Amino acid sequence: MVDPRVTRFAELLAGHSTNLSKEDRVLVHAFDLPAEAVAEIVRVCQSTGAEVFVRLESQLVRRQLMLGMTEANAATYADIEKHEMERMTAYIALRGAQNALEQADVPSETLAMWQRVFGVPVTNETRVPNTKWVALRWPNPSMAQQAGMSTQGFEDFYFRVCTMDYARMKKACEPLKDLMNRTDAVHLLGPGTDLTFSIKDIGAVMCVGHRNIPDGECFSCPVKDSVNGVVQYNTASLFQGQVFENVRYVVKDGRIVEATAGAQTDRLNEILDTDEGARYFGEWSLGFNPFILHPMKDTLFDEKIAGSFHLTPGNAYPPPGGNGNKSAVHWDKVVIQRPEYGGGEIWFDGRLIRKDGLFVLPELADLNPDRLGA
Repeated sequence: MVDPRVTRFAELLAGHSTNLSKEDRVLVHAFDLPAEAVAEIVRVCQSTGAEVFVRLESQLVRRQLMLGMTEANAATYADIEKHEMERMTAYIALRGAQNALEQADVPSETLAMWQRVFGVPVTNETRVPNTKWVALRWPNPSMAQQAGMSTQGFEDFYFRVCTMDYARMKKACEPLKDLMNRTDAVHLLGPGTDLTFSIKDIGAVMCVGHRNIPDGECFSCPVKDSVNGVVQYNTASLFQGQVFENVRYVVKDGRIVEATAGAQTDRLNEILDTDEGARYFGEWSLGFNPFILHPMKDTLFDEKIAGSFHLTPGNAYPPPGGNGNKSAVHWDKVVIQRPEYGGGEIWFDGRLIRKDGLFVLPELADLNPDRLGA
């Protein structure tokens, strides 16, 4: 018997997130998911009248492919999947993983090559701008362990977080979007962080259950050469199969000129040297999901933490207007500004907007956890 929570989740994906209809062709792309869950998601998508296509993959198999991947092989993969994606109007990505570090022993140069040869044409240039897409993780014991929870406890948490009232979140977020659209100067302050940049004429986008699940952020993008100062990230980040902690960037005229991460400093700089755009920023975002309070080394959850922001080296995705930065890298890393994580402030055009993780303007108060999560 199918878990009714899976059915409700599938209805959210096919309805609110991608708004499927008989006019759509949707690719359901699943890694390491239970077959019954994939089948239920397919059934619900079919009930909309859409044509449904399925790609099933394994992170273990993907690791082996990467260990032997050549540039010619990657280019052929890109040609095949780009052709497939060009025929889709919608895309649902379901990522399970029995081991979040499955690619830890894949050579870094291979992962960088894959991002450049495959990721740019298939993801950056085709799927993201041309399809209705949504991406999510799938609960399993590995994720529960990362979150420091029991498997059953994490499943309950997962479905509660992922199926929250996104219509309510959208209404609460609209004043923040409007404010960010009018803002020029942003100033971030906190332990180890004193950073300024402009978002003038970039625009802002609300993320309220349409592209990522779980959701809860409003993002913009720094004017490319406007970023100056220092940012110290206070959450660990899992990227390309490795965990990075205590990442610190010194930024001058938009470019990361100094990057450290303790024992991972050399690897961090290898990633930032993937291409010229990797040392510039392609996104800045405020997180406010009231049910996500602590990091678990999973970007789709961590970047939505209540009272957080993330500042992202690499590619700038439209919308909003973007800053023109192009890169094979897009690496969301998170700073939590609630008091138990050291606090912090966010200023817009010389006006305090958020202090210690709580919005201080009356028109933004509905985004605070006590109201949004009530």
